[in-house]
Amino acid sequence: MKTTGRYQLMMFLEILNNFYKYKRKFLSFRNYGIKTNNGEIKLLFFGTDNFSLPTLKILHKNCRGHDLGVVTSFKNPANCVREYAQQHNLLLYKWPVSPGDCRLYDIGVVVSFGHLIPTSVIQAFPLGVINVHASLLPRWRGAAPIIHAIMNGDTETGVSIMRIEPKRFDVGGVFAQCSVPIKPYVLMPELHTQLAEEGAKLLMKVIETYPQSFEKVEVQNEDKVTYGNILAPKITERLTEANWLTMSSLQLYNRYRALYGYKMLNTKFLGKNLNLIDVRLPSSNSTDVISNNFPDYKQPGSFVFSKELKCLLVLCAQRTHIEVHQLRLEGKKTMTAADFNNGFIKKLNGENSTFTCNKSSVLI
Repeated sequence: MKTTGRYQLMMFLEILNNFYKYKRKFLSFRNYGIKTNNGEIKLLFFGTDNFSLPTLKILHKNCRGHDLGVVTSFKNPANCVREYAQQHNLLLYKWPVSPGDCRLYDIGVVVSFGHLIPTSVIQAFPLGVINVHASLLPRWRGAAPIIHAIMNGDTETGVSIMRIEPKRFDVGGVFAQCSVPIKPYVLMPELHTQLAEEGAKLLMKVIETYPQSFEKVEVQNEDKVTYGNILAPKITERLTEANWLTMSSLQLYNRYRALYGYKMLNTKFLGKNLNLIDVRLPSSNSTDVISNNFPDYKQPGSFVFSKELKCLLVLCAQRTHIEVHQLRLEGKKTMTAADFNNGFIKKLNGENSTFTCNKSSVLI
């Protein structure tokens, strides 16, 4: 009996010792967040989509303990930010969040959140709220900077880490920026992914070098805001319409790749909507076909089928042309240009081989 009692006591002491080892190793980090040049800070992340996710992942990777919270929307059933937070047992807050919850953290981090942050929430954070914006501010302030940069034919864009100011979007001081080239044939999803990754890395650098990084904040140059078309509002259906009368082949192609993966570039054919699924700039082989099939009296929007190139050649403004390889007519499945030729163009006997513009697109 004495041996049994001594054994039980030893087992109890061993368990107690292991518990304190666990406590010292793990629980002592409970009040620590991301390590900076000025100690650890706790972060509350605001995000909703695929552009937000790389930043959340890098913050989670570098944050010790339970000092990373996540604010997101619960309206949509599909939300990659919410799913990631739940899978990794991150503290999750439903939007709108209370200022009281925000006071538990040092700084707010906003990435592609889509909601105006109230003044009371901004002021609840001792270090304020910072944002990852997908442009070189002040150029392309607004909800769709990536799309507008490609649509405009820009050869360069980037990301900005900026301070969020009450009651206004994208006007705060800038902590850091990095430039990213826009390749001539890049489609929007590829650039979107690249900027999301670059933004996450740049934000991490700004946080890790606090407070020095916060002391270098630069006020946006408002003189540049009034020069040229640099606002990036939400994309409306009007911007998805191909305007053959006013847009050159390059302008149409830039619009196509800017909208790719988000919305379809569309036109009208015999009064029905038609989506342009696969659009390309003209190859050198298509020049002779154009000169032989489009006399001067042909109007923009006129098209022919090229058997050699297996695509439609569509006349654009300034006597330029563009190739259409796949398309989808309202009520039909996606078809190749050859299928469209066999099913529709041949039946027209050369008549009405024209795409038309909606009235609203003529004004664009």
